[in-house]
Amino acid sequence: MGIDTVRTDAADEAAGRRREQRGWYFYDWACSVYSTSVLTVFLGPYLTAVAKAAADADGYVHPLGVPVRAGSFFAYAVSLSVVVAVLAMPLVGAAADRTGRKKPLLAAAAYTGAAATAGMFFLDGDRYLLGGLLLVVANAAQSVAMMLYNSYLPQIARPEERDAVSSRGWAFGYAAGSLVLVANLVLYTAHDSFGLSESQAVRVCLASAGLWWGAFALIPLRRLRDRRTPSREGAPPGLRQLATTVREMRRRPLTLYFLLAYLVYNDGIQTVISQASVYGSEELGLDQSTLIVAVLLVQVLAVAGALAMGRLALRYGAKRTILGSLVAWTLTLAAGYFLPAGAPTWFFVLAAGIGLVLGGSQALSRSLFSHLVPPGKEAEYFAAYELSDRGMSWLGPLLFGLTYQLTGSYRDAILSLVAFFVLGFALLARVPVRRAIADAGNPVPERI
Repeated sequence: MGIDTVRTDAADEAAGRRREQRGWYFYDWACSVYSTSVLTVFLGPYLTAVAKAAADADGYVHPLGVPVRAGSFFAYAVSLSVVVAVLAMPLVGAAADRTGRKKPLLAAAAYTGAAATAGMFFLDGDRYLLGGLLLVVANAAQSVAMMLYNSYLPQIARPEERDAVSSRGWAFGYAAGSLVLVANLVLYTAHDSFGLSESQAVRVCLASAGLWWGAFALIPLRRLRDRRTPSREGAPPGLRQLATTVREMRRRPLTLYFLLAYLVYNDGIQTVISQASVYGSEELGLDQSTLIVAVLLVQVLAVAGALAMGRLALRYGAKRTILGSLVAWTLTLAAGYFLPAGAPTWFFVLAAGIGLVLGGSQALSRSLFSHLVPPGKEAEYFAAYELSDRGMSWLGPLLFGLTYQLTGSYRDAILSLVAFFVLGFALLARVPVRRAIADAGNPVPERI
């Protein structure tokens, strides 16, 4: 009887864990549409056009009395959103671990971001300040929500499950991004058939991403559950807590060393994502429709890539698979240097290579880091992880820009990014992950 009870309890626990995992996947499904349709495709050009409509004769707008060139307004708004996110994540992460109530905080961040994105429907005429404000709120909220979402991974998946679970989450996100982007492109390219102007079509695309985000966020919020943590009444709040976390992480130097490696190679990944369209348009002379199709191709193939690399990690371990993906990134960029101008087919081949390694390298980095987090400190440590992801994403664009400035060649600029993957490979190869996992107080998986 006792054995049957234990088996029943174990089966119930496994069923509950699978239910939470399925709900967890749907947050990626919900919020990735914002990254794809809003940030990557539509908002930058549209907000820039709105700012130019509000500009003076010299091409400047004046937010809070500060002269800003209209063409730079979007970039500055994105930078400000990163600053807001960097300030907010330690506050929220500390509160989540101190109280054990992640779900209300995730709901607040998700619906703040979704509401701000839906509000972009009202971004017309010369309302550039409204657009900048909504962008800052939505982008910062997304960063905070992703920190909380990522911090659930060690709690809902056993060590041996995390590579596969993390990979499925990324795959869900890329699948949703592809699906909605196709619908948005149909609406945008055939806006006359729907009785909409081009501006109205863009605003509908922007707002629909917010509605999608809010609607599908209900699924993880219903299925995920909070875990009560031991009381930490003496824990300092906010930024003081971040300082405390950093000091503690210094006692786990291997975790910090992994974060350094991740910071380096992920900065390369983020720069490729943000600058590939510039390379395609300026160096290769490709038109906007070609670039949008390439973005869609990346999204679709990233689904297959994330799932395939999750399977490779089961066989070879997450660390080896990530190292292999960094080699693939290096070869892809090297091939990109030789792409002929005016040949969209070869640019699509480059996009395919990026898509196949993009989702997997990000998903496995997340799951590998989850093994290095001490129990009960998930949100705090994932705040540091997100800070490495979001807060240092200026290094790659800076190198890209400086290389172009010095050489006048976007080919040299894209090739310069190889340095991030080579250095990231060297740093990650030196991390003894089994010892790092044991130092964090976690069980070491058979294959990692």
